[in-house]
Formats: sequence, structure tokens, C-alpha cells
Amino acid sequence: MSNKELVSDLLTRLPDDVSLQEIAREVEFVAGVQEGLDQLDRGEGIEIDQVEKMIESWTTE
Repeated sequence: MSNKELVSDLLTRLPDDVSLQEIAREVEFVAGVQEGLDQLDRGEGIEIDQVEKMIESWTTE
């Protein structure tokens, strides 16, 4: 699916009274997810062990 098709599909799923700011946030979210998937396809992902260590450092008990 092309980027244009992704945005078109997103717009059809949003309510008619959605604000431009919310549309922009949704498009930015979809773009971020797509960028992450593209990175994984290129083998640029982070191992789960590394992610778990990162999360541990973000949380405090």
C-alpha cells in the first residue's frame, strides 16, 4: 500500500468532525509505525533483551 493509500484509508476511518490537529497526529503516528516497520525490514531492529534493559532504566520502583 502506498503512503497516499495509507493516509486515504486513515481519513475514511476518522469521524467527520475530527480536527486538523487530530488528523495530523494520526498521520504522524502512522508515519512513525511505518518507519519502524521499514527499519525492521532493513534489519535495523533492536533485540528484545536490549529493549527490556532500556525499559528497566526508564522505570523506577
